[in-house]
Amino acid sequence: MAELERLLATEAEALEQLLVSLLPAETGPAAKLHAAMRYASLGGGKRLRPFLVGAGARLFDVPPARARRVGAALELIHCYSLVHDDLPAMDDAATRRGRPTCHRQFDEATAILVGDALQSLAFEVLADPATHPDPEVRCSLVEGLAKAAGAAGMCGGQQLDLAAEGASLQLDQIILLQQLKTGALFRFACESGAVLGQADAAERTALRAFADDLGLAFQIKDDLLDVAGDPALAGKELGQDQAAGKATLVAALGLDGARQRLAELRQSALVSLERFGPAAGPLRQIFDFVITRAY
Repeated sequence: MAELERLLATEAEALEQLLVSLLPAETGPAAKLHAAMRYASLGGGKRLRPFLVGAGARLFDVPPARARRVGAALELIHCYSLVHDDLPAMDDAATRRGRPTCHRQFDEATAILVGDALQSLAFEVLADPATHPDPEVRCSLVEGLAKAAGAAGMCGGQQLDLAAEGASLQLDQIILLQQLKTGALFRFACESGAVLGQADAAERTALRAFADDLGLAFQIKDDLLDVAGDPALAGKELGQDQAAGKATLVAALGLDGARQRLAELRQSALVSLERFGPAAGPLRQIFDFVITRAY
């Protein structure tokens, strides 16, 4: 695990430097917006999704610079979603990553614009030939991220989450909600390396299956931490899902049942990676990191 943490730190630093270069400087008439975009995107987070892009890309000998650009685009989408998720109309969160949320640090209108601008920048990055020389590959990446982030993915899941507050959902409904809200971006992260490497259909299918297990495991662990985690380590308020009456797998399965489901997902994920052999070591390690993390 120490080696994985070193890899995570190294990749996070490389991604940070790339984001610094991609985000607009805090100058000009829109300097406030630029400052808020940088505030929301820099200096925090595990950068787990970009790491998954890189780990998948290495299976197909993709140049690291290309994978990092896709990882940066994905992280911009993730950061935008956090800014909007924290707004008063959604979770009304006061802190994120150990500091005031974007709308608290600036204002609500600016936070909305930050999300809009980060989303636009993400697709600008993917469309740039620096991401891949083949325009068909770039179009495939743009299409994949658009679907993962939109009504058929993250945004659709968020709508289901809002509608589920105070409602009693069946287990399969909760799983669908989480597969959209959280899992769709994980699926893009894991599969995008195969897209960059122009891998065959069977390899892409295996990575999607791994990603589905990982995304669900990530959300279960998040829900467990929301119930029994340490706010100081999390850098945000905990217990909000329970207070809001949100439907979670922990609520449906109970603490012991949720932990058992994590073990089952791990086994399934390892089976999906068998075809890649030792080269998939970082992906196996990241699954264990996700389900054992303290924040």
